[in-house]
Amino acid sequence: MMKLFGCIFFFSLTLASISFSRQTLAPDSSSIARDDPVRRPLNTPLKPIRWYTMFERMPYDWGRWADLSFRKDKVEAWAWITALSTALVLTDDDTYTPSDRFYRSSGSASYWSDFFAGFGDGRTQFALAGAYAVYGIVFDDDRAFRTGSQIVEAVLASGAVVQLLKHVTGRESPFVRSTPTGRWSLFPNQIDYSRYVPYFDAFPSGHVCTSLATVIVIAENYPEVTWVRPLGYVLTGLLGVGMVNNGIHWYSDYPLGLFLGYYFGMIAAHPEGFEFSDGTGTTQAGFSLLPRLNRGGVGMSLLVSF
Repeated sequence: MMKLFGCIFFFSLTLASISFSRQTLAPDSSSIARDDPVRRPLNTPLKPIRWYTMFERMPYDWGRWADLSFRKDKVEAWAWITALSTALVLTDDDTYTPSDRFYRSSGSASYWSDFFAGFGDGRTQFALAGAYAVYGIVFDDDRAFRTGSQIVEAVLASGAVVQLLKHVTGRESPFVRSTPTGRWSLFPNQIDYSRYVPYFDAFPSGHVCTSLATVIVIAENYPEVTWVRPLGYVLTGLLGVGMVNNGIHWYSDYPLGLFLGYYFGMIAAHPEGFEFSDGTGTTQAGFSLLPRLNRGGVGMSLLVSF
């Protein structure tokens, strides 16, 4: 119930911010695109959104993601993701052990960890998508309807890739680990996978992937609502901490999940196509996701830059 209330509040706050922006700034979407140094929209006309568009576009999303991700200028980004994931794997036992201790220390710790972890289970994303879609239909708001459709598109397209990778890597979740940092069973027996899912489905994190993808879709469709990204990133970070606390994920499951979520969010939000640019003609993308340990407990430091 609290998550549903949170979705309604987030959606309502977005609409209120739009109304305020129109009264004060009234930005033009084309001028926003021209002034944005991060992306350059391509000159491809938008097609009308239908109820089936979200499913129709998924094969394109997969092809576009492969095209954007596996090219020469992304070698550095993949190197950073690999290095960061490896470094986090080496510290996973050191970060999960105090997280587990914190989770078991009190009812409040376990409640709030589970609460924030629940934001990535898909229900929150689909609830937000439904809210935007219903509003778009009732009030004839094309942008809201498009946002709802694109959220579902991003979640399903990225989720399919995440599931494929999970079924290939076969990593144990922390709460069922048989080794300090979880056993990896490459190409596990799929019957065993279906029977004992937590023993194989930790890497990468679909929770942070779909959470970030949803944030990106909303932020890209409502660029005048500037608080969407900061709040969305904070909630995604809390989600990540919660899932380590309750033993669903390791911190090393997150870098690749964030990478997938960001790109699929951008692809879904820009069916006309886009390119990343830092204003000089070069492309850049970076992630920093590091566990933090101190006397007060355990936490996570998250920086996403594009």
